Amino acid sequence: MTTREALYRLIDELPEGELDTAERLLERLRQRDGRRVPRALLDAPEDDEPETEAERVAVSEAYEDLARGDVIPHEELRRERGW
Repeated sequence: MTTREALYRLIDELPEGELDTAERLLERLRQRDGRRVPRALLDAPEDDEPETEAERVAVSEAYEDLARGDVIPHEELRRERGW
């Protein structure tokens, strides 16, 4: 059995009440690359507010920018911001 298979088996055997905790722990491991996600963000509730018209417009404009190639690559932005 591979490690991945063993992890899937362990997850399948967890009690329902422990699944949220396991998800948070695995998410933290997945995101380990020198940067940490603040605990407040990991534990924040899902945003269930309805999308506003202004948000719909902003998302539409962002997709239009993307389609035109009018974007800044992530690495360039990191260099500009000193991240």
